[in-house]
Amino acid sequence: MQTLTAGVPKPMLEVRNKPILAHLIINLKTAGLRHILIVTGYCAEQIEAYFVREPGVSFCRQEVPDGTARAAELARDFAREEPFLLTYGDILVAPEAYRETANRMDGFEAVLAVKYVDDPYQGAAVYIEGDRVNDIIEKPPRGTSATHWNSAGFYCFRPSIFEQLAGVSVSPRGEYELTDGIRTLLAKGLPVGYYPIPGWWRDVGRPEDLAAAEQMLAFPDASPR
Repeated sequence: MQTLTAGVPKPMLEVRNKPILAHLIINLKTAGLRHILIVTGYCAEQIEAYFVREPGVSFCRQEVPDGTARAAELARDFAREEPFLLTYGDILVAPEAYRETANRMDGFEAVLAVKYVDDPYQGAAVYIEGDRVNDIIEKPPRGTSATHWNSAGFYCFRPSIFEQLAGVSVSPRGEYELTDGIRTLLAKGLPVGYYPIPGWWRDVGRPEDLAAAEQMLAFPDASPR
């Protein structure tokens, strides 16, 4: 996305005449969420200016772009002692997927939304057993995963995740990564569940994903299941 995001944050790229992030917020609100925190970074002013009058939306800046774990930690005061949903800003999914992920929180410290793919090398490979996740591996080398489940880029967490995120070490990619916080939950024996998304979903991470997202939002009922 480098040429498309010169001076524009990726979530503000347009799909069907709206920023990706605008579609995302509409779907979150349709799912029943009323209080939304946007963690901004690159070109933060553009996001804040666009959504400043959006009811229920507040902002927090990640001053140093040092990874998803550090971004998630910034939501600690916002979440307080309540469970919360976290999504990346370039993920488009039907509102029902948010609701169903949240509905599976009973008995779990976290629930990961997952999507079946040929090879999860572009995201995070999620290994499951029964109704639980037993491992998650960020960006595994292509062809090395023994699972087809890919992290769908949104999660429900209890506040216990913040303690795990605070102890995350820098990854081989030079970032503090949310998946390492999830792995710490697993290492401590805390239960992590999952929800397989049955409907439409798109990670808008590459230029060709913009056209696919246009088609998906125009004809959601025809999107692959």
